Amino acid sequence: MDIRLASPTGRWVVLTTVLGSSMALLDSTVVNVALPHIGDDLDADLAALQWIVNAYLLTLAGLILLGGALGDRYGRRRVFVVGVAWFALASLACGLAPNAPVLIIARALQGVGGALLTPGSLAIIQASFHPDDRARAVGLWSGFGGIGAAVGPFVGGWLVDGPGWRWVFLLNVPLAALCVPVALRHVPESRDPAAHGRFDVLGAVLCALGLGLVTYGLIDELWWAGAAGVVVAAAFVVVERRTPEPMLPPSIFASRQFTAVNLVTMCVYAAFGGYFFLASLQLQVVSGYSALAAGVALLPTTVLMLLFSARSGELGEKIGPRIPLTAGPLICAVGMLLMLRVGEDASYVADVLPATLVLGLGMVTLVAPLTATVLASVDTARAGIASGINNAAARAAGLLAVAALPLLAGMGPEAYRMPAEFEATFRRAMPICAGVLVLGAVIAWATVRRPPPTCALPECRVQCGVGAPALERPEKPSPEQGAPGRPGATPG
Repeated sequence: MDIRLASPTGRWVVLTTVLGSSMALLDSTVVNVALPHIGDDLDADLAALQWIVNAYLLTLAGLILLGGALGDRYGRRRVFVVGVAWFALASLACGLAPNAPVLIIARALQGVGGALLTPGSLAIIQASFHPDDRARAVGLWSGFGGIGAAVGPFVGGWLVDGPGWRWVFLLNVPLAALCVPVALRHVPESRDPAAHGRFDVLGAVLCALGLGLVTYGLIDELWWAGAAGVVVAAAFVVVERRTPEPMLPPSIFASRQFTAVNLVTMCVYAAFGGYFFLASLQLQVVSGYSALAAGVALLPTTVLMLLFSARSGELGEKIGPRIPLTAGPLICAVGMLLMLRVGEDASYVADVLPATLVLGLGMVTLVAPLTATVLASVDTARAGIASGINNAAARAAGLLAVAALPLLAGMGPEAYRMPAEFEATFRRAMPICAGVLVLGAVIAWATVRRPPPTCALPECRVQCGVGAPALERPEKPSPEQGAPGRPGATPG
């Protein structure tokens, strides 16, 4: 299709994809701020709060590759609309949940909706716009996504302190009510005519089940569940090796660079996942911040990402990825260690702001070159699946970190209700996060090398999301092109 960006249809397409992706993006940035209030209202212990975060990440990480394949086969608009509607209904269930178990189940259903709509939002742009306008359309989409990520903690804090935490979820319902009719009326349908064969449903189920069992074992301290999760994960590897069209093709890991960058990704996003889960709790439980103040306190990190990611990507192109992927995690580690200054009656200017600024600087240094290196480490034809794997790995790492970090730091089930205990365990958790980042830096320095230049488009350099790296969708070549085009990128 050759829709022009300046046309009314082009503007509707951008609006629709921004609205849909913003639902998932806002949800991932505001829930952490609401956790203390959710726990108090539903009488939930720390393990329940962990599951409220992880139930969403579990289904999203396990099904996101399958969601992209469904869109290619059955129609990207159709699957996107189903995902938006599903996400909204699950959000309604979250907002009306009478207790923690119902909220956890609803969050898992939210993740299914996110796995359907997240790959489709950018795939629609890639399939709809004229090649001359595609980069600008993706740039607009990424820019608005970055703004959404920046205002998310503020909006979440305002909702929690005002109407209540349930509106963090209920806000998605009117967004979906606007998004779905616009998509059905103005967004053209597209699919991949070359998509064929069976879906790797067994692989997706084994992936989610393995992650779920390991997470269950870590949160509830059940060794047998963790061991069963490892066994299921091994079965997943065997199935992927034997399946004709696997969800996670083992051959892609023949690229040492791709394997190395994914190891760095897991270290980095494990630390980020643990940090963002605990930092908002620390500010509210120990430092006495309101939900709004805690959301605003963490805002500088995302603002720096929004303002300087493009320049970081350009610098990474000039000097190669090895230095940014080594220096970025080390700078982030310093930022997390600075959070040790944040305790009772913490001063925002003297204690919180320096930590968030240093962390933001590290993320600016790291994230855009990480995305570009993932894409450049494989053949262009495999950029979509490579970026999807990288995105899923990041979310899985965050999932496992939220499960494991409280256990490693010795947090009891009621720690978030006891400021002194939570502060003591927080001071043990931040050095663990910093150590994982240092490990990522060591891996990057030892293994990452400059790849050949293959991506010159701005969407391959600009990333504003902090939840996961870019999620790219492959673009099939036309007969006269003879080679795949460049995919775009979504904020995680």
